[in-house]
Amino acid sequence: MDKQRAEEIIDSFVLVNVNYHGIPVYIQEISANEETATVFPLDDMDHVQQVDLPGLEEVELTKSIPFS
Repeated sequence: MDKQRAEEIIDSFVLVNVNYHGIPVYIQEISANEETATVFPLDDMDHVQQVDLPGLEEVELTKSIPFS
């Protein structure tokens, strides 16, 4: 993910689904060096960590269609 999109997600009022190597995470901030982000996994909010921006991926959830 590029820095600009990560910043847009942080500033968004809408929850955007983001994974870090397949793990759903919340982006807290972009580091001063602009190469890493502070994130935490959604299932372990106390596990804050620095990760590389290219490892972050925006995930589009598909809508489920009810069966008739």
